[in-house]
Amino acid sequence: MLSGLIWIPILGAVLIAFWPGTLIEKRSRLLAAILTTVTLVITIALGIQFDVSNISWQFGEQLPWIDALGLTYQLSVDGLSLPLVVLNSLLTLIAICSTDSSVNRPRLYYSLMLMLNAAVAGAFLAQNLLLFFIFYELELIPLYLLIAIWGGARRGYAATKFLLYTALSGVLVLAAFLGLTWLSGAYDFKYDPLLAQALPVAQQLILLAALLIGFGIKIPLVPFHTWLPDAHVEASTPISVLLAGVLLKLGTYGLLRFGLGLFPEAWQVLAPWLATWAVLSVLYGALTAIAQKDMKKMVAYSSIGHMGYILLAVAAATPLSIMGAVFQMISHGLISALLFLLVGVVYQKAGSRDLDELQGLLNPERGLPLIGSMMVVGVMASAGIPGMVGFISEFLIFRGGFPIFPVQTLLCMVGTGLTAVYFLLLVNRAFFGRLSPRAMNLPPVSWGDRVPAFILTVLVALLGLQPGWLTHWSETTTTALTPQIPAITVGSAHPAVLSPPIRLQAFSSEEP
Repeated sequence: MLSGLIWIPILGAVLIAFWPGTLIEKRSRLLAAILTTVTLVITIALGIQFDVSNISWQFGEQLPWIDALGLTYQLSVDGLSLPLVVLNSLLTLIAICSTDSSVNRPRLYYSLMLMLNAAVAGAFLAQNLLLFFIFYELELIPLYLLIAIWGGARRGYAATKFLLYTALSGVLVLAAFLGLTWLSGAYDFKYDPLLAQALPVAQQLILLAALLIGFGIKIPLVPFHTWLPDAHVEASTPISVLLAGVLLKLGTYGLLRFGLGLFPEAWQVLAPWLATWAVLSVLYGALTAIAQKDMKKMVAYSSIGHMGYILLAVAAATPLSIMGAVFQMISHGLISALLFLLVGVVYQKAGSRDLDELQGLLNPERGLPLIGSMMVVGVMASAGIPGMVGFISEFLIFRGGFPIFPVQTLLCMVGTGLTAVYFLLLVNRAFFGRLSPRAMNLPPVSWGDRVPAFILTVLVALLGLQPGWLTHWSETTTTALTPQIPAITVGSAHPAVLSPPIRLQAFSSEEP
């Protein structure tokens, strides 16, 4: 089943790209949607069969590959990777369905989308360090081409900048993996949380620093963030959906799996600095978003701020904060995908994303009332309004992080208030007031544009009202990560926060 999540999209990409004749070219979008639906069904089946009480890896697959390099084809899934695999399949399907049916070079376009889906799934499922790196780097190729070929006017610059930054990220991650394997004396690259235990703390800190910078570029965290706004502005709407919704999660997943999971002792030493780094990213992302006039760039900078919350949660490393980090990854994936979809519709119909040119789009007669209504829901969720999925993730992070890092947590909470400020500016300028000349007599919005955004809107609301549907998958796994972390005595931590296991009964699907 796990191999199917990788090889079904790859084989589909090869079929679409090289099958002779024009029939496949005309039906490439439909075929890509069918194949992605199959992978989504497989992930749902995995979720149904997943044993939530089991902290070990499940559905494992292992085949020898290149023994001389210590590379094995080893896949497994646990409560940390399963929600992200589901998110990957869901958002890929939404990105395909929201693509314009008249897209140029459809064979290449949909082949690259399927290859991107397969590479991301492989990274989330890999249980071999070198195998993870291969998938981590493989996704660069299709994403670079998707931006460089189907992007905006400055697509070449944005794609090249993305490639250079993320290639450097891969180099640092590989260097850390090679150093860990060599210094620990391991004979292969199998993922083992005990690998670093025998190493001196100084060596652990060097290896962890390489991972932090490498994954910090991918997330991205300030000051390694400058590639993201350019990539989002020049990328087409479906690619922005995947970039913000899925690709950034490779960095946060790497922090949890390989930073926290492999170097718990060094993590304790750097945790206060990481919490401060999180504050810088949160506040910088929020303050920069306030200054933006381009709706898409504003949403892009909001992603930088919201990724900082995850770093704060992982720095605190309590059961509640780690659960919040996983929830924030899913929450941000859904909300950012929704916002980029809606901004894309506005740009397609009005021909502009400039807040100085748009006004009154919520007008029920000549504006975009349904799109505006869903935009209001999306910005409320991003600002952490109760009843939305964003509130649950931020509450878990702040509640879990405050006993460990009270000052940094309070400063990050300021970032939540600033999120409400810049998104209120966006909604007030673009959707309320008198209809601007550019926004008059807009063409109607098709159901093909409405349905993907509506699905995400429903999920944002449902998971906000029923968070147990998500937390029951991850609770056992995230709680199991914390016993590896010695008690971090920064601030007045309550013993109940630092002593796992903690059952999140308030978020259990069995509780009323």
